[in-house]
Amino acid sequence: MTDSALQPEGVALTDGASAVKKQPTSRMCFVCGESNPAGLHVRFYQQEDGSVLARFTGRDHHQGYPGRMHGGIITAVMDETMGRAIMTRYGDNIWGVTAELTVRFRQPVPLNLELTAVGRITAEKTRLFEGSGELYLPDGSVAVEAVGKFVKMDLSRIATFDPEREQWYVRPD
Repeated sequence: MTDSALQPEGVALTDGASAVKKQPTSRMCFVCGESNPAGLHVRFYQQEDGSVLARFTGRDHHQGYPGRMHGGIITAVMDETMGRAIMTRYGDNIWGVTAELTVRFRQPVPLNLELTAVGRITAEKTRLFEGSGELYLPDGSVAVEAVGKFVKMDLSRIATFDPEREQWYVRPD
């Protein structure tokens, strides 16, 4: 797949990475759920370098301070983006369950603008992996940095998950 097939017009992929594959999203997840009216509807793309790129636009109902995205919502995006990096290695079989998460807010994050987050694996062991990520503003500056530790877990051990009921599939942009 080419960059242009996945890349919204006028938005460059971070660090020159190329999109390889769009990841599936679900029905009601707050971060990626397409049918969640309060959700962020984040789109995730696996990159050639093994990282995951996320694209989304925070709306007024995601507000903390006036005109700014709530820090807890930003943290959820960073958590999901880093946690999904394990899918670049194991597909849908293994998921990252958060064990520890540290987030550093460097700049306010505006609403109603498309934002990009990137997450990657920085270390991997048998049961755990560590990740890092950044949230970029439209001008390319880093607004948020995060690091985390995640337990690698088979989805069947996390929750009863029916992919058809949860509408777990890749949606077109």
